[in-house]
Amino acid sequence: MADKIVDANSSNTKQPIIRLVPFNVPFIRRRQTAVVFMWLVSLPATLFVFFISCTIVFFLPWIIAYLLFVLFDIAPENGGRRFEFARRAPFWRWYADYFPIKLIKQVDLDPTKNYVFGYHPHGVISVGAWTNFVTEANDFSKLFPGITCRLLTLATNFNIPLYRDYLMAQGCASVSRQSCENILRKGHGHSILIVVGGAGESLNARPGVYDLVLKRRFGFIKLAVRNGACLCPVFSFGENDIWDQADNPKGSKIWKVQKTIQKLSGWTMPLFHGRGVFNYNFGVLPHRRQITTVVGRPIQVEKIENPTEEQLLKVQEKYIDELYNIWNEYKDIYAKNRVRELTLIE
Repeated sequence: MADKIVDANSSNTKQPIIRLVPFNVPFIRRRQTAVVFMWLVSLPATLFVFFISCTIVFFLPWIIAYLLFVLFDIAPENGGRRFEFARRAPFWRWYADYFPIKLIKQVDLDPTKNYVFGYHPHGVISVGAWTNFVTEANDFSKLFPGITCRLLTLATNFNIPLYRDYLMAQGCASVSRQSCENILRKGHGHSILIVVGGAGESLNARPGVYDLVLKRRFGFIKLAVRNGACLCPVFSFGENDIWDQADNPKGSKIWKVQKTIQKLSGWTMPLFHGRGVFNYNFGVLPHRRQITTVVGRPIQVEKIENPTEEQLLKVQEKYIDELYNIWNEYKDIYAKNRVRELTLIE
C-alpha cells in the first residue's frame, strides 16, 4: 500500500489544530495564492458585480440591452469569443506555479488534423484542464503549434451574466453536440477538450485515487468518428490530490443528495476542503500539490457518418489502451503516492 498523501507543509511532529501561515512567506508565494483565490471566486465575484450593477439606475438600460444580447447570442455554440490577451495574461503563470502544474507531450500533433481531447480525471474543478488548455501558462501553443483548442463546459454556464463572457474570453465553449461539430468543422487544427468523466466523476475525486467514469461514455467517441477527428487521451496526475473530500460512499445519504442535485441541475456538489488563505488546515483553496498533465498519442479514426455500436466499441478499446499506456509509463514518477491503480468504475 502506497504511503498516504500528505501536505508538503506537514511533518512527523504533532501539529496544532490550526496552522497559521507565517508572516515571512515570500511575496511571490503570496502572489500565487492571491491569483488562485481570485480564480476560485470568479463565479460569485461576477454575479456580485452584476447584481450590484442592477441596483444602480444609470446602468439599467445597459443591463437590459446586455440581457437581450445574451438571450440571442449564439457564440457559446460556435466556439465562443476567444481573446489571446486573456489567455496569455502573466498572472496565469503565477497560478500554475502555485501547485505547480506541468504539461508534457508524448508526440507532436499534426496541425492539419482536428482533435477531440479526452481529459481524465475530472477532479473537483479540473484545474489541470483550465491551466494547460485555457491559458498559455505552460505554452500550449508552442508545444502544439497550429492547434486551437477549446475547453468545453456545460451550456448552463453561458446563461450566467458576465461569467459567460469571462469563460468565452479564455476560450471555453458549450459542450453541446452542435457546438462540438461547429468547432471541429472550422478548419485545420480546430480541436476540443472534453472532461469525459463529467460531474459524476468529481464525487470520486480524492487524494491518491484515480477512479474514472469512462466505460459508458461513448458520446465523445461518436463525435470524433462522425467528424473524422483524431481521439487524443489526456491524463493529469495529481488532479485528484489538491483537495480532500468528505466520505460519500455510494448509497449514503450524502451521495444520494449529491446525485439528486446532479439530476436536477447538471451540476454536482462535492463536499471538498483544502487550505485557507491564512492557514494550512482548512479552507477552500487547493493544496500546493503538483499536477502533471500528459497529452498522449492520438488515435486515428475513420470518418463514419453513422457508426455502429461495434465500431464505437473498437475505437473505445484503442482509446482505453492508450490511456493505460500513459498511466503505466508515468505512474511511478507522478503517482508515487497512489492508493490503488487506475480503475474504470463505470
